[in-house]
Formats: sequence, C-alpha cells, structure tokens
Amino acid sequence: MELRHLRYFAAVADTRHFGRAAQRLHMAQPPLSQAIRRLETELGVELFTRTTRQVTLTGAGEVFHADVRRILTAVTEAAARAGRFASGVEGVLRVGLTGSASYRQLPALARLVKRDMPGVTLEVHTEMLTPAQETALADRRLDIGVLRPPTRREGIVHRAVADEALVLAVPEGHWLGDADAVRVEQLRHEDFIMYAAGLNSVVNDTVVRSCLAAGFSPHRAHEVTETSAALALVAAGLGVAVLPDSIRSAPREGVLCKHIEDALPVRLAMAWRDDDPSPLLRNLLHILEKNNMFIAPEISGETV
Repeated sequence: MELRHLRYFAAVADTRHFGRAAQRLHMAQPPLSQAIRRLETELGVELFTRTTRQVTLTGAGEVFHADVRRILTAVTEAAARAGRFASGVEGVLRVGLTGSASYRQLPALARLVKRDMPGVTLEVHTEMLTPAQETALADRRLDIGVLRPPTRREGIVHRAVADEALVLAVPEGHWLGDADAVRVEQLRHEDFIMYAAGLNSVVNDTVVRSCLAAGFSPHRAHEVTETSAALALVAAGLGVAVLPDSIRSAPREGVLCKHIEDALPVRLAMAWRDDDPSPLLRNLLHILEKNNMFIAPEISGETV
C-alpha cells in the first residue's frame, strides 16, 4: 500500500466524486479509478458504492476513511517537524555546565532559548567540570558545554562568555564575616574546601596559583565533586571555599560571600564540536552572538 493511494482515496472520500477528486489531485480520472480499484483489491473490501449518479462510502470505507485521515495528518505533521528540525527551530539541545555556571549562565541561556527558539527543549546536565564536558562533547552526548577553558581535546572549540572574579565563601560567625573585602594572604591559616584533585578543576588551579602568589599553599581540608557540596560544607563550618562570583546568584543559608581583592579571575566559555553540522547548534550560536553573549573570538585546542 503506497502513501499516494491513501491520498487518492481521501480525495474521493472527501469529494464523493471521482472527477472532482481527479481535479484536486491534478490527474486524469481513469488512472484514479484504477488506483482505487487496486487499493480495494489489496484490502479485500469495497470502499465505495458506485452508481451512475453518485459515489458513497461503504461501512468499511467510513472506518478506513477515519484511519486514513489520522495517518495523513500524522505524515504531514512528521514532515513539518522534520523540516523544523532541519532548519534548527525544533529539537533537543543537550547542555553541560560547570556547577557554578548553573547559577548565572544557565538562567541567561534558558531565557534566550525560550524567547528565540521556543520549539527547542533543553536537556541540562550540571556539575560537569571541563574534562567531563570535553569527553561528553567528543562522544556526542552533549551539543554545547559551559566550561572553564582551556580545552585540550582536538576538535573542541570554545568562546569566552565571562571573566569571573573569585569570592571567598565563609560560614556565618567566621572572623572574616564582617569584612567588606579580603586579601588572599589573610587565608594562610584557613582550612580550604576544594574540588577533588582528580577532577582537574580550573578553579582549583586558579585558587592554588593565587595562594602561591601570596606566599603559601592552601591547606586542603576537604574535597568535593560539586559546587553545591562545597557550599554545604562551608555552611556547616568545616572550612572556607574560594569559588567563582556566580555563586552569589544563589545565596546559601549560613554562607557569606566576600570579595577577594587580589585573587586571579577565572574564565567561563561555551564549547562545542567544530565539525558539528547541527542547524540547532548553529542557530543557538547565532543567537548568542546577536545578544553579545561572547566576549572573545572562537578558540581551539589549548589556547586560552
């Protein structure tokens, strides 16, 4: 059974006339009549009762007509969806983010997608450090990542979206709790809550370099794999954490954030596969560009 035969049948069923149906289909009447006969033979039932004056649907024809309408509507909708997907206005966009990017960049990205790409569904994966995002991008499990450069996998490119200051998170009642700002050297004797060493965290590296520049190495008292866990341990009084400023966007009860005057900043970037042909991704990048989300040109490899 061919799809065109269903369309032929629907035209005759709608018009109840072979001549008018043929005109609607832009074909001659004899081939249309022959096609309907072949369809009836294939189904083993009569779909129409034919007289010299009129054409009417049989009982089987009425049932078949209802099903054919649903089939043709579904086919039309499927074709339209495929077209929208191919043009990058509909589909699923898989986004990975570092823990701190979830507080500020995710809402900004989600607002843009809702406004300019309303047919797109976001599949969000948070608390992913840069190496994990690079692996997921390379394996095609993510379409775009919000991470801390540099990126080191071949074929992954990125563009910077923010240079964030680092802030000090301390528990309520901490001796630095009343300070407007602090300097790194004041943290010399503090217990640090940091990302686990095996995660290769860019934030960790920046914190260590800032401390070394102030003349000491940070005392790593506790390790975490997620930003939310670091803040929970700070709230519990187990130490302090130096984290990107974006954590201020989601205040945590029991945690105070202090500006650090001399800490090095950390860069945040969006990354994707350079060879990704997805119209959805290209549309998103165009929208991000149009809305001035990028602060630097595209970069690849290990360049910062």
